[in-house]
Amino acid sequence: MRVAVISDIHGNLHALEAVLDAVDTAQPDEVWCLGDLVGYGPRPNECCASVAGRAAICLAGNHDLGVLGAADVDLADFSPDAAASARWTRSALEDEWHRYLARLEPSAERARVQLFHASPRDPVWEYVLSPEAMIAALDLTTAQIVLVGHSHVPIAYAQSRELVFGAALAGAEADLSGQRWLLNPGSVGQPRDGDPRASFLLLDLAAERAWFRRVEYDIRRTKREIREQGLPDALASRLGRGE
Repeated sequence: MRVAVISDIHGNLHALEAVLDAVDTAQPDEVWCLGDLVGYGPRPNECCASVAGRAAICLAGNHDLGVLGAADVDLADFSPDAAASARWTRSALEDEWHRYLARLEPSAERARVQLFHASPRDPVWEYVLSPEAMIAALDLTTAQIVLVGHSHVPIAYAQSRELVFGAALAGAEADLSGQRWLLNPGSVGQPRDGDPRASFLLLDLAAERAWFRRVEYDIRRTKREIREQGLPDALASRLGRGE
């Protein structure tokens, strides 16, 4: 089976549309989303609709849960800009997509793959960026491939402790055979590795291979829409820097 893995869309419709166009070219059997469809960005309803129509698996991220007002996700734990965007998204989110997000969970499992929005240790909040967190993620799971999102940084970490991360993975191909792997597809809507292009991952589970992909999109349109909605300006300016 061939799978396209996306994550951390954050209401950025133009980035999502560019990624889905690239996914269509690749013709995977399924699309999996690791969560955070909303928050930060100006088009939450359209992003939810697009993902709902395409994703065979979709997880809930911390921003999704924060917008829903989940009991275990307090907006006081968000940065001021993130909290402001979550409150705006609450007012903008249509009932249909509120119900859709409310059905999602922060983890899932399929065949030889375990999926988490954040990490196996804490599926909602933990950032898997340090070697210690990566080792723990593999220690706490059993699948050959462990998928995480949340950090907005592409990662390929092998059980042998081989690590490649961030913009260095753009266009990279990984041979997944022979050992277990932790993979992060990076972010569709708000990359944080210094590369502003939207990021996603292609997996061929039968061939045991993965490809990291980056896609150009119209950043200026998303920045303009963020400002038109009165969202914090920093959420617009950071997009062009990939941070």
